[in-house]
Amino acid sequence: MLFLEYPKCSTCVKTKKWLDANGIVYTDRHIVEQNPTKEELMEWHKKSGLPLKKFFNTSGMVYRSMNLKEKLPSMTEEEQYELLASDGMLVKRPILVGEDFVLVGFREAEWAGKLK
Repeated sequence: MLFLEYPKCSTCVKTKKWLDANGIVYTDRHIVEQNPTKEELMEWHKKSGLPLKKFFNTSGMVYRSMNLKEKLPSMTEEEQYELLASDGMLVKRPILVGEDFVLVGFREAEWAGKLK
């Protein structure tokens, strides 16, 4: 499995500890140094079953400074993918990518249900 995180993110640190404590094996990837590509985001979005908006880090400074709350509704899906692929700080984290699932944002009960 692929675990995308931002090391300074407290939720990512907590999630990593949880994964390790539960013996879950993963490959770690820094979401800013190796930002997800548009193609990866499209695949993960499809696999996740979530609305694309759930992939945006809506509490992040970049999201706010770009006024995306106002802009996203009028953007095409294509434009949103390109925007997400342009800056890892725009992407909600952590993300765990499995063979047939994608988990976005850490909610322990949801992750436990999928991984145990």
